[in-house]
Amino acid sequence: MILKIEKIGLSLEVEDELLNKLLEIGKTHYPKEFGGFLIGYYSENNMHLHITDTILPKKYQASKYNFERSTKGIENELVEFYAENLRKIYIGEWHTHPDNSPIPSATDISAINTIINSKKTSIANPVLLIIGCSNTTVDFGFYVWFENKLYKYE
Repeated sequence: MILKIEKIGLSLEVEDELLNKLLEIGKTHYPKEFGGFLIGYYSENNMHLHITDTILPKKYQASKYNFERSTKGIENELVEFYAENLRKIYIGEWHTHPDNSPIPSATDISAINTIINSKKTSIANPVLLIIGCSNTTVDFGFYVWFENKLYKYE
């Protein structure tokens, strides 16, 4: 799947296999939210992002309307992805919205700001994937923080 934000010229690519994997992982935690870290790499001009993998948190707290993950215990997995391909880096987050739409909440926006302002991350434009899912529907919402604004990939 390739998505674009025409207004700012960014594009994003993710394989259906990875999206299905994230959905299945999310469903195992239904009706609570669940999520993880997104791994990928940018094109040479930084205008195209390819999301390739996920890392699941080792420690987290979840409810029907909230998901908070810890970074503890994932360092080795990040190093492994980087060793596999020097361009592969942490590029953002994903989580589910059980029985809800994939629209960022105020908490989601706050989490993006925390990522941007963290001295531990060096990503200027974090990506957010929200999977709105129920027993009968699934909707993927991809967003990117770009120049102090959240944009949706279409």
